[in-house]
Amino acid sequence: MKMATLILEDGTAFRGSLFGAVASVSGEVVFQTGMVGYPEALTDPSYKSQILTLTYPLIGNYGVPEDEEGEFKLSKWFESGRIHASALIIGELSQNPSHWSASKSLDCWLKEQGVPGLQGVDTRCLTKKIREKGTMLGKLVVDGTSADSIPLDCPDNRNLVKEVSLKEPKVFNPEGTIKITAVDCGLKYNQIRCLCQRGARVTVVPWDHPLDPKDFDGLFISNGPGNPEFCKETVENMRKVVFADNVKPVFGICLGHQLLSLVIGAKTYKMKYGNRGHNQPCIHKGTGRCFITSQNHGFAVDPGTLPEDWDVLFTNANDHSSEGIVHNSKPLFSVQFHPEHMAGPTDLVSLFDVFLDTVKDSKWGKTGKPGLVISFVRPHKVLILGSGGLSIGQAGEFDYSGSQAIKALKEENVQTVLINPNIATVQTSKGLADRVYFLPITPEYVTEVIKNERPDGILLTFGGQTALNCGVELTKQGVLAKYQVPVLGTPVSSIEMTEDRKIFVEKMEEINEHVAPSEAALSVEQALAAAERLGYPVLVRSAFALGGLGSGFANNSEELTSLVTQAFAHTSQVLVDKSLKGWKEIEYEVVRDAFDNCVTVCNMENVDPLGIHTGESIVVAPSQTLNDYEYNMLRNTAIKVIRHLGIVGECNIQYALNPESEQYYIIEVNARLSRSSALASKATGYPLAYVAAKLGLGIPLPVLKNSVTNSTTANFEPSLDYCVVKVPRWDLSKFIRVSTKIGSSMKSVGEVMAIGRNFEEAFQKALRMVDENCVGFDHTIKPVSEQELQTPTDKRIFVLASAFRAGYTVDRLYELTKIDRWFLHKMKNITDHGRLLETYNQDESAMPPELMRKAKQLGFSDKQILAVRKLRRDWSILPVVKQIDTVAAEWPAHTNYLYLTYHGTESDLVFKEPHVMVIGSGVYRIGSSVEFDWCAVGCIMELRKMGYKTIMVNYNPETVSTDYDMCNRLYFDEISFEVVMDIYEMENPEGVILSMGGQLPNNIAMSLHRQQCRILGTSPEFIDSAENRFKFSRMLDAIGISQPRWKELSDTESAMGFCETVGYPCLVRPSYVLSGAAMNVAYSDRDLEKYLSSAVAVSKEHPVVISKFIHEAKEIDVDAVACDGVVIAIAVSEHVENAGVHSGDATLVTPPQDINQKTMERIKLIVHAIGQELQVTGPFNLQLIAKDDQLKVIECNVRVSRSFPFVSKTLGVDLVALATQVIMGEEVEPVGLMKGTGIVGVKVPQFSFSRLAGADVVLGVEMTSTGEVACFGENRYEAYLKAMLSTGFKIPKKNILLSIDNQGFCFESSSLSFIFNSFVMAVDWPFEEEDSDCPSKDKQRNIMDYLEENHFDLVINLSMRNSGGRRLSSFVTKGYRTRRMAVDYSVPLIIDIKCTKLFVQVKPLQ
Repeated sequence: MKMATLILEDGTAFRGSLFGAVASVSGEVVFQTGMVGYPEALTDPSYKSQILTLTYPLIGNYGVPEDEEGEFKLSKWFESGRIHASALIIGELSQNPSHWSASKSLDCWLKEQGVPGLQGVDTRCLTKKIREKGTMLGKLVVDGTSADSIPLDCPDNRNLVKEVSLKEPKVFNPEGTIKITAVDCGLKYNQIRCLCQRGARVTVVPWDHPLDPKDFDGLFISNGPGNPEFCKETVENMRKVVFADNVKPVFGICLGHQLLSLVIGAKTYKMKYGNRGHNQPCIHKGTGRCFITSQNHGFAVDPGTLPEDWDVLFTNANDHSSEGIVHNSKPLFSVQFHPEHMAGPTDLVSLFDVFLDTVKDSKWGKTGKPGLVISFVRPHKVLILGSGGLSIGQAGEFDYSGSQAIKALKEENVQTVLINPNIATVQTSKGLADRVYFLPITPEYVTEVIKNERPDGILLTFGGQTALNCGVELTKQGVLAKYQVPVLGTPVSSIEMTEDRKIFVEKMEEINEHVAPSEAALSVEQALAAAERLGYPVLVRSAFALGGLGSGFANNSEELTSLVTQAFAHTSQVLVDKSLKGWKEIEYEVVRDAFDNCVTVCNMENVDPLGIHTGESIVVAPSQTLNDYEYNMLRNTAIKVIRHLGIVGECNIQYALNPESEQYYIIEVNARLSRSSALASKATGYPLAYVAAKLGLGIPLPVLKNSVTNSTTANFEPSLDYCVVKVPRWDLSKFIRVSTKIGSSMKSVGEVMAIGRNFEEAFQKALRMVDENCVGFDHTIKPVSEQELQTPTDKRIFVLASAFRAGYTVDRLYELTKIDRWFLHKMKNITDHGRLLETYNQDESAMPPELMRKAKQLGFSDKQILAVRKLRRDWSILPVVKQIDTVAAEWPAHTNYLYLTYHGTESDLVFKEPHVMVIGSGVYRIGSSVEFDWCAVGCIMELRKMGYKTIMVNYNPETVSTDYDMCNRLYFDEISFEVVMDIYEMENPEGVILSMGGQLPNNIAMSLHRQQCRILGTSPEFIDSAENRFKFSRMLDAIGISQPRWKELSDTESAMGFCETVGYPCLVRPSYVLSGAAMNVAYSDRDLEKYLSSAVAVSKEHPVVISKFIHEAKEIDVDAVACDGVVIAIAVSEHVENAGVHSGDATLVTPPQDINQKTMERIKLIVHAIGQELQVTGPFNLQLIAKDDQLKVIECNVRVSRSFPFVSKTLGVDLVALATQVIMGEEVEPVGLMKGTGIVGVKVPQFSFSRLAGADVVLGVEMTSTGEVACFGENRYEAYLKAMLSTGFKIPKKNILLSIDNQGFCFESSSLSFIFNSFVMAVDWPFEEEDSDCPSKDKQRNIMDYLEENHFDLVINLSMRNSGGRRLSSFVTKGYRTRRMAVDYSVPLIIDIKCTKLFVQVKPLQ
């Protein structure tokens, strides 16, 4: 590999490896921020004699096409006949390009053209240098050449136009009817094409060719390189045309614009570093509309020097430089940008129409259409609908979007009223919305709030599908019209266009866009007929559903019938689509204001091909395998569609793109904020929800500022100089009998986002973020299985790793997976380098340092390399910190949104002041969700109030804590010992708070402690005493606190002996786990063996303890805060269900209703004793069980728990704020036992079983709920009913099916309190027993038919045995079938006896 150095005129040097031609060159060093279009940029004559730096780090991904002749005998792909740039500087060259149009790699093309390239450069560092010091001269010197032998060449001192202009006139489109003369000062082919396509006969003449107005109807002056002052001949020739008596129309672009300005006597100047990129916002004078333009120039016109009869036409919204001029009465105008766009957006290509229309009627009308005046009445009070409990497909991202909306409205002094029963969210906290209602998001309750509050505006697009459906319903019922509540942002009619498939298809046909061939069906027969017409395989989806609920692929009519039948349980309309499996799936996020300013903020490409729901896919931003034409074709379509639908605010559009051509279909448009918009906001740093809320108030987009730079406009499209990878997290192992296949219906419970300067770095980071036990792209997790490669499962990515390891080729894997070869090559790079590293397994110190550096750049963790941290530091292989700034370093950033990378030479910031570091909760999973985000955010906010500067470390794109204006520095990176330690060593903070992020930070407490990290709060030694089951149990015995009988596991035999002594059932419990992972109740020796092996696997380094499982006990949760072991606040909640249901799945009541004074005193004593013994400073949580007047302790967590937000908000004391003050050493008043304010709160779990095909609906010691809601009432009954309704429960109006052990009963529900009066019929069948030969078959079919026909409004299914245990029987029981069918047919289901009792006691709340 040959090396070379880029040396700037101030002596700065950048080393890298050479590609392309082996040649030393010099020129002017410039940067360009476009993310696509390198073949077009390199052949642009305006780059003559310039060394071009591309800020986007991954270049060459789609190769270089063959130079073929297209329309009008012009090159189809390039902008001129050769490369004009002197050299190319990039971050990383793609060695294996992947695109249907590619004929060679970028490397080969540069070799052919004799142009050198340099890769491996920290292009962000170089860009910042140019931004700060201005454009500089530089030289690229190949190793072995003396630097002095290459003189610095200043292009400003030469007439570059003369060097690039053609020598003889040439005619294009001779049949054209309008004669245009184009002066070639460095003309781009697409300018000729744009003129010819509009019917012109174009004569291209050299730069100094004499111009005679008799030869043409209109004159066009092209772009070109260098200083306009050198084109004296051109200026003289133009003067004759511009000042002629009967003036002919003149249109100039870029250099042509500068020349026209010189002709009329205006002045030009050299800019500090020019404008080069595809996202320059230009405001049209007159209408105030803002357009995104493509630019490449280093000189500009001084608008102050324009003569009186000339006016400014466009102004750059960022640097306010002049972007166009127009004569007040004559047909003369010019623009500084490139409306003909190759590469870049085509938003103003219509200027060619304006020019040719002007030529046609040489009667001149003013350019641009008169501005629309839209008047807005600014609302004073706005109602925001939240999204309710977190479920699969609708998770924490709506907490983030709602919080952003509230923040945006508050800045505009608008009062906010929020309805959201999800108590764990940040948006429902004090200090955000002015009023919060913890009520179900149903039309009835929302109507009551509207009556009560009388808002003058409502936002529907910030609460997912729940809010959207509720808003559509309120509109239909006429409630919004009756109370005069206008919908802000996107109108309901537009929402319905996107939700109703049939209308959507018609709307798309109106603008000649194509939707994937699809038909809507209202019955099974219609669906079968549609499938026959479309041809199998087909995709079935239900309309008005979120996250692909009830969707799937059908290969024949049988599969179709069963899918459709189930879908109709959730919806009235199903969609049958032609299958486009294997196509690329691309997504754009689009923002539009009420004045028709429209931008696309982020485009994303799914690594997995179409056929897998985007929430289940690995996604990368920006797209990696689209060329400029495809990128901008889809961008233009997105803008056209959004304008046509009349969306105001934010939405996303999804496409299917044929991997072998430019054919595409629109899949769908979501007219609301979605999971992807949270991801796009975090991936780009552009706060979509915040901006959308402002636009809903009628504020024009160009008026809003980019919140990262604080100086540029929000009406722009971010340019990224990094790569982002999103990977979903599934928790399928927590469910019995669930299918692990992933497809068009969403099953993932959370997602992570990783940032790197190349794909491999971000990809491996992301895999570790999803599961802290995973080391990266690991081939040891799953064996090769072609079946699994073809039909993807949640672990397919690891099957790919072992396939590469087993020697599968990229082409073979492409056939099996249809994952683009570009991504497969990148994954292969990781595997290949891993092999290389293994040769040094015996002795790391023998490894060449470069090999380790390369490994770190490919995203390997220290653990994977088996590297000793000390060795890596001795070799000074250290990460640098880079900012995310939305503008690829073109403007300085005022926020610190940061990530670590090994691709860089310097950090973007200095570490001077001490901060306090808070570790977040990581990926949402079952057991660690938005509750912990609430705690982390509460902690940061409290620290800021106390005057501390804060650092947040978290990597979950759905959260409020990863919003860059919540803290002083946000590190969007891994929460692992290695990364936290790297940040710690750079920042040297005052200390680290681990107790606010749930289990993940606690797991690294001891490792950090061993490195002398300052851990604030409880000492890690004591955290270990609580987490380590053995130490904890021994400690309880020592201080005489009662607990169920226990034993540490040493071997299976002694374990069985213990179980026989105390008697089954027994509980198996590993250490350091969250949400009861691998916790199980064993009922026999066989169960025990099975569970022990899985528990040992989960907690390898920590002990497993077995204890007696106590039946029919009451479980009590205690949340507390202590200071140096002295407890200062206690909150007690009781479970409705018996002990044995994980506290995350239990129904919680606070203040407790059934605990007597004596028990309460005993609880306090126990809490004080344990707090004292563990010397707790900060939050902790205890779980106790009460039976026969005895209290036993089950476990203690020295951190915040899931119930902290619930008790804090219900009882009115913010425990997190209190804990934060204590941790920072503040004096606080003891609160004692929290009694509350007279209201009762009930927290109910939100399950997502309907998403998890086949999973059994049973509750046990391992957690299965995905979220929770809580409501308040005067008593627990009222609160419980509201909370149940919030989870989608419906009050039964007619029949109820009650099945107990082996009896089935059917009731009519007149009023719930008299539920057992009207007894209708009993259906007998062996329940929870193996299928016997008795004739119960007919009866069971009976029940199934009833469920299918929606005969029941509620199913109550109780099993009297095995509470807390999970039956692992292989046979499918009737009970399982009943529960599963209730879920599949959307019938409310209750499966716990205590909950049933509470439900029956609920008085009819009429």
